[in-house]
Formats: sequence, C-alpha cells, structure tokens
Amino acid sequence: MTESVELSELIGVLDAAYPPRLAESWDSVGLVCGDPGDPVSRVMFAVDATAGVVDEAIAWGAQALVVHHPLLLRGVDTVAANTPKGALLHRLIRNGCALFTAHTNADSADPGVSDALAKTLGIAVTGPLNPKPAAAVDEWAIQVPHEHSDALLAALFAAGAGGTDNYRDCCFRTPGTGQFRPVDGANPAVGEVGSLERVAEDRIEVIAPPSARAAVLAALHAAHPFESPAFHVTERAALPSGLGLGRVGELPRPESLRDFTAHVRAALPGTAWGVRAAGDPDRTIRTVAVCGGAGDSLLNTVSRLGVDAYVTADLRHHPADEHLRAGGPALIDAAHWATEFPWCAQAADILRAALPTVETRVCTLRTDPWTLGAADA
Repeated sequence: MTESVELSELIGVLDAAYPPRLAESWDSVGLVCGDPGDPVSRVMFAVDATAGVVDEAIAWGAQALVVHHPLLLRGVDTVAANTPKGALLHRLIRNGCALFTAHTNADSADPGVSDALAKTLGIAVTGPLNPKPAAAVDEWAIQVPHEHSDALLAALFAAGAGGTDNYRDCCFRTPGTGQFRPVDGANPAVGEVGSLERVAEDRIEVIAPPSARAAVLAALHAAHPFESPAFHVTERAALPSGLGLGRVGELPRPESLRDFTAHVRAALPGTAWGVRAAGDPDRTIRTVAVCGGAGDSLLNTVSRLGVDAYVTADLRHHPADEHLRAGGPALIDAAHWATEFPWCAQAADILRAALPTVETRVCTLRTDPWTLGAADA
C-alpha cells in the first residue's frame, strides 16, 4: 500500500547510499528544488531531467524526481520561466515535484553507477577501477582522573569526536594508574610541587575527523582538570575501500571481442549511437573494466591494470588511438546515457528497500541526445 513519507526521509536514504562527500569538487548534487517537509509517495528515477522526463513524472503524479545528471551544474544566474532549465524548475515546483541529483557521488559509491553497469553486463566485480580511499581519521588517547571521565567524554563528543559510520558517542576506556611529579612553576590540580603523585585514571580513546582537531583540542583543555593533560593523537592512514570510479571484474566465461561487443549491445538499452569496439575482433576477453559515463580519463589506469577490455562512453579519437598504439586493452564505446541508465533501477531498489510504502518508477524515456545513426558495415 502506498503511504507518503517526508521528502527529508527520501533525502536521508539517498545520501546514505550515495554520500555527498564522495562528489567531485566541481559537482552539484543533492536537493535542487522542493521542501524537505513535503509528503512524498511516488518517486521517479531518470538519468536526465529533460522536458519529456519532467512531463512523465508530473503525469504519473510523482512528488520527487531523482536524476543522475545535474540540471544546474555550470554557472547559472537565472532560473526564469522563459529559459529552458528555468521552465523545467517552474513546472516541477508548480506541480509539487521535487528534484534531487546524485551524480559523481553515485559514481564513486559502493554500490554505484559502475556496479549497476557491470551487473547488467554480467561481470563479477572484484573492485574499483580508480579506488577512493576511506577518509583518514584521528585517534585520540587521553589520560584523565576517573571521576572526570564522563564530563571529558561529553565535551569531546560535542566537539565532533566519537563518531563512525552510523554510530555516535563511541569510545574505549581502560582504568589504570597515572603518575607525575609537579616541579617548580607548576600549578597542580592534584598533589603538591616536588611530591610524586599517583592517581586512579582512565585512558580514553576516541576517533575524530582531522577537520575537528582544533575543536577537539579546545574541548579537551576546557574539560580536563589538569593544566597539562597527558594525551597523544595518531592519524590513521587512509585505507582501501570499495569506493571509487569504475569497476574491474571478470566474465563468467572467456569470449571474443566480437562476441562480447554483441553481448554489450544486447544488454544495454538501444541508442542511435549504438556500441562500437576498437581492437582485434578475435581477441579473447576475460577481465573487463567498466566506467559508466565518460571514461577516457581512466585509459592509463586500465592499461596499468592489464585487463582485456574496457567498457565506457564518450571515447575520443586521439586518446583511443594512442591507447591502442601503446598496446592497451580493447575498447568498447557505448552511449553515455546507456551506460548510466542501469543505475536508475539500482537507486529505485535502494529507496524501495528503505521506504517500502513509497511507489517508485524508472523512466524509460531515452534521453540520449543523439537521435539518428548511420554507419558503414
């Protein structure tokens, strides 16, 4: 049974699946228009917010349209209704339909755009093509008298420490005995100058993002009873993760480039662009790299990995030619829209699993800009 939720709940699900922090610095992701407090019971997914897609979303009664490509990416100084993009925004707002974008954050998420492409092509993913390491974190180890531990922890948590993934107020406490001897010039909170002092203390360990160092340090000094707290900070190295652009994987069984190209063509939605390949048609393909959308910036990466073929979109003449001259993997070039379209079903599935009362639909309208193709055999 369809039951509405607040738009903010939908945003929470999508931001968890496709964290905005994964977006490239030049990108524009998230809510474009809509009130987070508005009710949502129908959500449509598409690659692009074109006039046809907006028409279909409104006709279906969607209260939210989720797209991959940002409608407003480059510099915009007007959304007037007499401009093409402004007209779409006005139509969406007037009809109570929010617009939300997940772009390069969905490209680097796990699972993300290239996982959906690999699944469509029957490729078993083994990892990212261009990995994005998990963010580095600081580990703070602090010694504090036992009776002050709770107050110190509260201050550290308020400053941004103690959080990881979906957990907050995290720490590890170890009881022990601290020892110190104040010397001339000290103003000890416990003990006397010149005397050795032993205090029942806790060793508190918390993690925090490096960006919170100043706030955590200030909180430590403000909440700790000692004028010179004993502590140290260690930065954990950025660790490998499943995040990053593109994916690498294996086919269920080897096949020729000719057959694999035909397989890609059959698996992806049809476009005027079609699917084209570069390389020896009889070359055996076992390992494959994929990147949904424009992927010629990763040609050097796929060459270093030594895969047999690379499936992506928008390959240009000179980079492809130089890649092949250098002995790189075979290339399969499909339409940009077609390589990203499988993501729509992935995103719809994620939303449906989290908010089962919300009705979802994937817009099958082809938004690839190319409308006619003609090629020699």
